[in-house]
Amino acid sequence: MALLGDGPRRYSELRRSIEGISPRMLTLTLRSLERDGLVLRTVTPSSPPRVDYALTPVGRTLSAEVGGLIRWAEEHRSYIGRSRRVYDDGGAGDLPPV
Repeated sequence: MALLGDGPRRYSELRRSIEGISPRMLTLTLRSLERDGLVLRTVTPSSPPRVDYALTPVGRTLSAEVGGLIRWAEEHRSYIGRSRRVYDDGGAGDLPPV
């Protein structure tokens, strides 16, 4: 959703921009967002067909909210990584300093 906040994107652009996502998972996610009325899929007849995805007006309202969550995750990425390492090393309950 964050990637579509700047405007329509082609499937291939989305796939390149989302590290580690499989084509199947991206397709399922886009279909789900389309079904929920948050994303609009437009097919332009060409060879090969061009498929663009864009946020609907309701999708844009959610995109603004998701932006806050993304900012929070980016700000706390290193803390979460440290917490995972502590947990994986058997130190559950020993949280690293913020």
